[in-house]
Amino acid sequence: MNARRTRSQELILNLLKVQKRSLSAQELYLELRQSDRPMGLATVYRSLDALKREGVVQARTLANGESLYSCIQEDQHHLTCVECGISVPINECPVHDLETKLQGSHSFKIYYHTLEFFGVCDRCSLTQKS
Repeated sequence: MNARRTRSQELILNLLKVQKRSLSAQELYLELRQSDRPMGLATVYRSLDALKREGVVQARTLANGESLYSCIQEDQHHLTCVECGISVPINECPVHDLETKLQGSHSFKIYYHTLEFFGVCDRCSLTQKS
C-alpha cells in the first residue's frame, strides 16, 4: 500500500484493477456497498480525485456528462455515438508523437490522454433516415 493512500483509495484502486471495463463513481459505490468495507459516495469521489492527481486512475467523460474511471494501463481512444451511447475503442493512437513532443517542450509530465470522437453510429444513422 502506498504510504500516502487511504484505505478507501486502496479499495477503489484494487476494484478498478480487477475490472475489465471502466466504471462510473456510482458503479464503484454500489460495488463497494456490497463489500465488507462500504463507503459513502462522497468518499468514492474524493478517493477517485486523489487517485487521478496521483496519476494512477484516469477518467473519461461520456457525451451525457458521466465520467468513467479505470486504472491507467494505456491511453484510451473512442468513437462514441451521441444517440445510443455506444462507445467503440480505437486501437491506434494518432496523437502519441504529439504527447511526446509536448512533454519535452513544456517540461510537463503527462500521465495519460484520452481522445473521443462524438457522432452517430451506423445503426442510429439508419434509424434517423427511416
